[in-house]
Amino acid sequence: MERPRTGQIILLNGTSSAGKTSIARELLPLLDRPYYFMPVDALNSMRHQRPMSADELEATLQRLAAGYHRAAAGMAEGGNDVVLDHVLRKPSWLRECVELFPADVVFVKVYCPLPELQRREAARGDRAIGKAESHYPLVHRDAVYDVEVDTSELSPRDCAERIKSFVDAPSDERAFARLRRAYA
Repeated sequence: MERPRTGQIILLNGTSSAGKTSIARELLPLLDRPYYFMPVDALNSMRHQRPMSADELEATLQRLAAGYHRAAAGMAEGGNDVVLDHVLRKPSWLRECVELFPADVVFVKVYCPLPELQRREAARGDRAIGKAESHYPLVHRDAVYDVEVDTSELSPRDCAERIKSFVDAPSDERAFARLRRAYA
């Protein structure tokens, strides 16, 4: 059997409440091929939600991230195009993605100012207050991106169109190639 082409990964990275899921929902119908949407929250929601100590929760989330990265890489290696919605709050998680993911990755910075994140988090009612603020200084450090979108200035549709424009006419060198060299 002929090996399928490697799929493309569009990796949306940002804090909780930055707008990644809203962008992904707008982006999927714009893309020329069918993409699978794999938000990290979907996997986390499958976990039994029993009370845990902070250390146990952190260990659980570390294992979740490791499995999520491998599942996404496996989907792409199987020839599937994938949109990921992630909170890369640990440098080791970004490094693992760079090492595991195939060459065709579009890395997207999804951000907005902290006061807007805090307002969104409070309005949602389904997030622990303070989660976005705790992620804010972590998710974009040490990262370089192909596309950056500020969700306080652009609608989810406008963000999706900006990402689609990059997918249709990518730059000569992708962010993950630069990150691979930096990690070598």
